[in-house]
Amino acid sequence: MAWKNLQQTTLVDAMLIEHEALKELDDVHELIDWSRIESLLVTLHSSRRGEKAWPPLMMFKALLLQSWYALSDPALEKQLARDLLFRRFIGLSISESVPDHSTLWRFRQLLEKQSLMKVLLTAINDQLTEQGLYIKSGAVSIIDASVIEAKQCRPHKRADGSSTQDPDAAWNVKTSSDGQRKSTYGYKAHINVDEDGLIKAIAYTAGNVHDSNHFTTLLEGNESAAYADSAYQSQAHADWLSEHGIENRLIKRAYRNRLLSKEDKMFNQTHSGVRSIVERVFGVLKLHYAMGKARYLSLGRNRTRVELMCVAHNIKRGLSIRQGQYA
Repeated sequence: MAWKNLQQTTLVDAMLIEHEALKELDDVHELIDWSRIESLLVTLHSSRRGEKAWPPLMMFKALLLQSWYALSDPALEKQLARDLLFRRFIGLSISESVPDHSTLWRFRQLLEKQSLMKVLLTAINDQLTEQGLYIKSGAVSIIDASVIEAKQCRPHKRADGSSTQDPDAAWNVKTSSDGQRKSTYGYKAHINVDEDGLIKAIAYTAGNVHDSNHFTTLLEGNESAAYADSAYQSQAHADWLSEHGIENRLIKRAYRNRLLSKEDKMFNQTHSGVRSIVERVFGVLKLHYAMGKARYLSLGRNRTRVELMCVAHNIKRGLSIRQGQYA
């Protein structure tokens, strides 16, 4: 299956009047060498048989727009059809038709099936590193997890007696600071960010998986220090960090027979400011990227959606760092 040729501009494109509103994403576009990203997608739709497919780089950039503007698949299709800014970013002529929502869905499924999202996140981070916007070796890692409500979370029953709830999700029970217990049926996103709020790694699980289960898998092993809240504090984690020469800055916790000392409280106060960076990243993802509610059924589909958000977030965050701005 060959790709459609979208490089040729038409008379209609030449007649468009230039306006600053159409250039709002130009800085984002120029930050990344898209040819390197395209090389990672070259195996998609590579068959010589069948109808010509949409170029995978164009489809990937469309999914980035979906993350930045928190759109559903049908809403993304409509926006691509009527928004010149969107067409300019993905390189689609105004005279061309647009991929429908089912095509966008299937392309996302291809990314999931071929496990390309971690590769793409690494590739984006590598490019940010080359530009001095992302520091790899010796940087700190800040880890946390956040609960995401499932698309179908209410325990209703179908006519045959089966539950309508997403079968891959699970209950998460959390006690808030005021002592109230809150139960959420859904998933949990675990992320590792650096001091600049760039996402280094992600794991996605059912909601009942404890935060600490993915602590060491999210770490790179060459950090100068690791930060996390008290839920991650354990002797096993302390030993792992010591073995890898990583400074342990996990928030200390009190136990029934062991209260926090004055030194422990001072330690927590000193490092809680850095640890809060990951909470701000989750705040951005939930407020601007609509991460707080799962859009699809099944863990794999929702994981790919969140991984796309992380790639989109890092591109925008990298641009902010380059421009000297702080979100």
